Amino acid sequence: MDSRTAKAHIFAMLDVDGDGVVSRQEYLTRPARAAAVSGRGDDDPLVAVARAAHERVYASMDADGDGRVTFEEYAAWAGAESFEKVCRPALGSLFDLADTDADGALDRAEFTRLREALGNPADNAGAAFDALDTDGDGRVDRAAYLASIRAYVTEGASGMAEALHTAHSR
Repeated sequence: MDSRTAKAHIFAMLDVDGDGVVSRQEYLTRPARAAAVSGRGDDDPLVAVARAAHERVYASMDADGDGRVTFEEYAAWAGAESFEKVCRPALGSLFDLADTDADGALDRAEFTRLREALGNPADNAGAAFDALDTDGDGRVDRAAYLASIRAYVTEGASGMAEALHTAHSR
């Protein structure tokens, strides 16, 4: 897979209503959905961190400031530089919300809840967890999670992402 195809998969996930644009509201619901499945309330400091990080990402993505990010706008923006500047903190904040025991790693249940909240089917989330849990200890650490997403955006290749975007059957 190439990075443009990977970006198309990510964009489709962000475009919750499927209208061909990612609105500010669509994007900024990501922290709320992750917080909800993790049992965190609006007063949780990690929720505030996630909201602020997602505000920065959206402002960065929305190059023309019209409150609507098209695929072309997203594809031009998404890459290594934007990942390091704004995406890593935002994605890390979602990981932190899902890490309910704050041990720096997600177990299968935490990972699956997060990925489902972000729009992936449970079967795909399970396969993605397996792709990341290379040592079989039942845990995925923050660094491996973020590195996998970065690889998918920048290179179009990531075992985790490929599992998330592939239909799985039981």
